[in-house]
Amino acid sequence: MTVAFFSGKGRRIGVALGAVSAGLLVLSACDKPTPLATVTVGDTTVTTEASCYNDGDALKNSQIQACLNKKADKSVKVAMDDKVRFGVDPEIADNGWTLFINGQQAEQEPYKRTYRSVPGSAFFSSQTGETTNKTQISIVETDGKKLTGIWHFELKKTN
Repeated sequence: MTVAFFSGKGRRIGVALGAVSAGLLVLSACDKPTPLATVTVGDTTVTTEASCYNDGDALKNSQIQACLNKKADKSVKVAMDDKVRFGVDPEIADNGWTLFINGQQAEQEPYKRTYRSVPGSAFFSSQTGETTNKTQISIVETDGKKLTGIWHFELKKTN
């Protein structure tokens, strides 16, 4: 003789509670994602999370240079006459952000908007006046005093 321990409705409720519990367990094990930075050239868009980020707190001075020297995971092709469009999450823009070219700060004042465009030709000449075929661009979240996040992209020159 077999006896059903739970009715159909009871089983469905039990399964639903189990699924919710498992979902909460999985979510609690996840790290909070970092804000995103995006580069768009023509119809190509590349998005990445931060290479270095400390949940909005200042990065340690000992980390900054090593982080600026990290290689970009994402790249995009750029012609000299293309417009390179940079976009950041609103929380990055609220703090301010600036561009670094090959690890060197390119601007003095932090930018406070979520979007900007720069001509592609601005990224492919060195300090000696020679042209280069690739450039690492870092978007650096900063209020002008402390650095709180760094995102990397590589721009590859095309004809």
